[in-house]
Formats: sequence, C-alpha cells, structure tokens
Amino acid sequence: MLKRHARAACTALAAAGLLLAGTGGATADSAPAAPSAAATLRTADAPPELLAAMQRDLGLTPTQAKARLAHEAEAGATAARLRDRLGAAFAGAWVDGADAGTLTVATTRAADTAAIRATGARAKLVTRTLADLDADRAALDRAAGPATPVRYVDPRSNTLVVEETEAGAAAALLAATGTDADRVTVVRTAEAPRPLYDLRGGDAYYMNGSGRCSVGFPVTKGSTNGFATAGHCGRAGTTTSGFNQVAQGSFQASVFPGNDMAWVAANAQWTATPYVKGSGGANVQVTGSVLQPVGASVCRSGSTTGWHCGTIQQHGTSVTYPEGTISGVTRTTVCAEPGDSGGSYISGSQAQGVTSGGSGNCSSGGTTFFQPLNPILSAYGLTLKVSGSDPGPGPGPGEPEPGGTWKAGTVYAAGATVTHGGATYRCIQGHQAQTGWEPPNVPALWQRV
Repeated sequence: MLKRHARAACTALAAAGLLLAGTGGATADSAPAAPSAAATLRTADAPPELLAAMQRDLGLTPTQAKARLAHEAEAGATAARLRDRLGAAFAGAWVDGADAGTLTVATTRAADTAAIRATGARAKLVTRTLADLDADRAALDRAAGPATPVRYVDPRSNTLVVEETEAGAAAALLAATGTDADRVTVVRTAEAPRPLYDLRGGDAYYMNGSGRCSVGFPVTKGSTNGFATAGHCGRAGTTTSGFNQVAQGSFQASVFPGNDMAWVAANAQWTATPYVKGSGGANVQVTGSVLQPVGASVCRSGSTTGWHCGTIQQHGTSVTYPEGTISGVTRTTVCAEPGDSGGSYISGSQAQGVTSGGSGNCSSGGTTFFQPLNPILSAYGLTLKVSGSDPGPGPGPGEPEPGGTWKAGTVYAAGATVTHGGATYRCIQGHQAQTGWEPPNVPALWQRV
C-alpha cells in the first residue's frame, strides 16, 4: 500500500472514530470529545523493545511501527461498530498497508457500502456472510482428521480455507460433509501443526519436574496469584516449578483438546506482575485484553525463542492436532518452537492470547496459533494483571455496580449489553473491564443504544 493511501485512510479513520462515537470536536460550549481508541489502548506508550521487534520482524520504519499501533486501534473500533450495524450481512474486516492505514469491511448487502465508506473504510461486496462460512467450518471440524489439520474463514477471499497434508484429503472431507467446493480454497501444506512443548529444559516453567512450557499472562483470582497458559501443558493437579526450578504452584483447571486453555495458581513466593518478557528480557507492560483485527501486528514471548512479531491472519480458526481438534484459536505469521507453548501474544499493550501450536520454526519462518485470552479469563473467573490499581473483587453476586450493571473485572464479549449511569451500552470489542474503562469513557469498546 502506498504511503499516501495510508495517510488518507488514517485521516478518514480519525474522523470516523468521532462520527461513530456520536461526538464532535470540543468547543468552548461543549464537553471534550471522548478519548480515541488509540488513546484508550495507550498506543503512544508502546515500549521501545516492542517497536524494535516490530521493525525487525515486519520490516517497518520507526514511524510506521508507531503509526501502525494507532491505526490498528482505530480500525478495530471502526470495524466493530460496523459489524454491529451490518448484522447478518457482515462478511469480515481486515487492515492492510505497512502501517495498517487501510481498513476494508466486507458485506453481502450492496446497500451497506455507502455506510461503510462514510466511516473512511473501504467497502467490499461479497456473496457469503461470515456466519455462513463459519457454519461450514464447524461442519468440517466434526469430520476433519490429521490430513486436513487446519480450517479457517479467509475474509479477504470470502472463502473457507482447508489445509491438507495429503493430496485429495480436502476433497474427501468436502464430499463427506456435503460442502460446496466453490466455497472452499484448498491449500497444500508440507507440515501439520503440533503443540509446542518439549522435554529438553529451558528457562520457563516445568510441569511435574520435567516438561517445559512458557508462562502466558499473570492473573489473580481473589487473593491468589497465578498465570494463564495452554491447556496441553498440564492437567488439573499438575505441579509446576519456575524458571529457577523453585516450587511454583499447580494447574487448577485445564481444557485440551476442544480449547487449549489452563491456569496455574502460584504459591506465596510468586507475585503476579503486569508484564510480559520482551526483547533482551525487558518488561513490556500489559494494560488490557482488547482483541485486535485481522491484519494487525502481534508479538509473542516464549521461553525457547524469545520475542518475535508478525500479523494476525484469521480469528476463529480450527486446528486438528494428533490429540484432537481445538476451535476458536487465532492464526498468525509469528514463528515459534517447542517450549514456547503457553507463552504470551500481545498487540501494543493489549494481551491477545497464549501460544497453542504451529508449524515451521524461527529460522525459516512458520505459522502459529494462539488461544484467545478473554475466554480463559471468563471461564475461570480470572483478572488480568494490568497497570494501575487492581479493580478488586467488585460487588457480590447479584449486586449491581453503582450506576448500573457494568462491573470492573468482568469479561465482556462483543454484543453484551450493560447499563451505566442510567443508559444502556452494547460491547463492540471483547475485553476485560477495568476501572477507568466505564462505558461512557471508552467509545472504542462500548456503543450507547
């Protein structure tokens, strides 16, 4: 994408953020505009280590790396609002350009294109909705085997993609499920994904004194400290020791296959911090858990290969490992190797998920998948450790938050509704609520209805 296009798109997106939020520029007689998505997600505070890794792995200039994080935040908010507005006709969204300056939103309804363009985004008219293609993927998941290890919806091509390791495997799967071949793109792959754990030691955490994985994101549950990680790393009751081989804690819950999620409760010697280990061991601060759109940059931290960056390729991907199928993971271009499993994926300062598996390596490149973090937080009642004050446990069960039903510490999925200050709001981007992110304050996350 030419730089001039990115600049034009950036200007349009900034205007779209005000339009969609229902606010205008502040004047002497009006209240200040609500913060932009970039301000809400604190993209300007990205640490030098993260920006340097983006420059190295994505081939960006320093200016492009900074601009990309801001553009991705604004594009995510705009795409979320359009998804809510388009409803069943929505067919996906993605960003393009070195600095993610162009947002494209697809729809099956021609009448929607003008509304899409009015926000500064590009409109693409397609024949299949995202929901239809995702239903096809779910049908294939039930019959897929090791020879068709990966299935996902590609919004750019408006098709369902099936990867096969053996010639004819995808065609057999389509025939067995009665899926229309015209809706599917078949991709031949030489290597199937596998969970990224090993038995070779390293500087991370160890399960039952042997296998090694990587810490995901530090969390709390009440007064207990711990961390989220991958489910294939251990089962409930599996004990862990830290990078220094000091007794650390134990797995409290774990799901794999189906999903790839778990959490470990630590003993009193370990304290959760709002950091991910970045390049050279520097701390990268986590400030939230807003999932970023297709095409956005994302960086991964793992105990084997350290800090690497790439882009988000698809959400809602299904992967069949030898142990079984997992669904709802995100496909990325970030490399990883055995021992990186469970490690952190972060976009800017926003936690994205934990490493599940992949193929390739960090010498020749590869594809990896992460289990999104928000479902882990929600499933186990965990609170992500972020900068600032801990929101605490909040009101007890059944007690409304002062001013409405919104409550800090709750994980809200897109489409959820709450009340706050006498008004009703709909969540447009999934995240874990925290103090300061009350609905009226963050139009990038909540839309008044």
